[in-house]
Amino acid sequence: MAANASLPKVAVEQVIERIFALRQISRADQRLLMSALLSKNSLGETEHKQINRVFDALQKGLLRVVD
Repeated sequence: MAANASLPKVAVEQVIERIFALRQISRADQRLLMSALLSKNSLGETEHKQINRVFDALQKGLLRVVD
């Protein structure tokens, strides 16, 4: 997971776009987003809002979790 610590913001945005386009999130996507949130590299406010939107959608059952 060390590679995710320096994940570019563009990659986070692309992953989130794909998640909402497919209306599903993989376990790998979840780990990637959690890693981005917990990394020492700060994400911007926009990225935080996008990631929170994904987790809100998960809680509401709007996204399907796939392996």
